[in-house]
Amino acid sequence: MSTFKTHSIESAPAASAPLLKKAQQSLGFIPNLLATMAESPTMLTGYMQLTDVLNKGELSETERQIVLMTNNRLNGCKYCMAAHTTISQMQGVDAAVIEALRNNTPIDDPKLEALRTFAAVINDSRGWPTELQLAAFFEAGYSNAAVLEVIVATSLKVMSNYTNHIAETELDAGFSANKWSEA
Repeated sequence: MSTFKTHSIESAPAASAPLLKKAQQSLGFIPNLLATMAESPTMLTGYMQLTDVLNKGELSETERQIVLMTNNRLNGCKYCMAAHTTISQMQGVDAAVIEALRNNTPIDDPKLEALRTFAAVINDSRGWPTELQLAAFFEAGYSNAAVLEVIVATSLKVMSNYTNHIAETELDAGFSANKWSEA
């Protein structure tokens, strides 16, 4: 049973309130994940800033969602799988890519499949890919910077997935159409 509160702007600690306002202005609502993270201004600030930083990297929106959703699936995060399915749809990620990520099946595009595979390797190996796994990633056309951005995205998912596991975050109505469970 979770003891975590889903905060409103009014109930959140003072340092979290402006961040929740920012989320509400940008998204039109405050996702329950952010409202839960608000308990710790440190967590909420870190999560939101790391998201902003990742969005400025060299990975495209589709590539970022591939890494994020691969981690969500591997970490068994139902909340984040539903949320990122919705975000991916809103950002124009190809429906076949989204389905492959939700179902753990290969992506038809070889470069994107190499990214999905590498993201899983980073998660599964806890950051210890083999030389062959790194070489395959580079051969697919990715750079050293992309390797590091996969690590950033993996770190971001540790923050959100683990929060959702511990807090038992309730799925927002806006994400419920994309509810997910492990097959």
